[in-house]
Amino acid sequence: MSTRVEQILNLLVDEIEERMQKRQRVAVPPPPAPVLQVPLPPRAEKHPLAPPEPEPEPPPMPPGPPHAARFIGRLTLGLLVAVIAINIPFNRHGTTLATAMPDTASLIIRNGLVVKEEDDPEIYVYQNGKFRWISSLDAFEHYGYTWGDVHIVKDGWLDDFEIGAPIHVLLKCPDSPHIYRLENDVKRWIVNIETFEAEGHVWEDVRFVSCEYLRSIPNGETIPPGSGPPPQP
Repeated sequence: MSTRVEQILNLLVDEIEERMQKRQRVAVPPPPAPVLQVPLPPRAEKHPLAPPEPEPEPPPMPPGPPHAARFIGRLTLGLLVAVIAINIPFNRHGTTLATAMPDTASLIIRNGLVVKEEDDPEIYVYQNGKFRWISSLDAFEHYGYTWGDVHIVKDGWLDDFEIGAPIHVLLKCPDSPHIYRLENDVKRWIVNIETFEAEGHVWEDVRFVSCEYLRSIPNGETIPPGSGPPPQP
């Protein structure tokens, strides 16, 4: 792979060098025509108040050596390769080096900022002055976030911010009246509409899935706790 890249770089640098040499050849003026040497009369003495004659201009600098063009070409291509490399996803989630490298010094705290500490699997989003935990992958996808949105920050970075209420997604299948809240990969049955509203949920939080998928998720504690075994969808 490195040999192939080296060959491509050499071809591109040779092309850049050849074009620079062509431009130099075009820019070189034709040799001046011979000038007849005519004897000049003796110079008159300068008047004390006569302005000084202008100094001759320095000769133009000769063109740089060919290896300078090759060096500039390699440097330009190297920077181009680096920019492309840090924006290529390196895992199945689409994470790039540009977002995976800790960049807390340059982060702008704004609504919609998604962060995850290096050694913590939990993902948070900034909303209205607080970071809110996204409680499941279903909630993460339901609200339209992608792995490319996630900024990796150092451990403990969130300690300086206020933590708000978690963001949950509610699951329901068409053939069942029951609604479940998904938390940490388990489903929690919401026992009635009064509890649904008391928890601050709205119908926009509900995501419809197949009953087969809903039954495959392990049961968690009911909402409120201690309401007996949850019904199956």
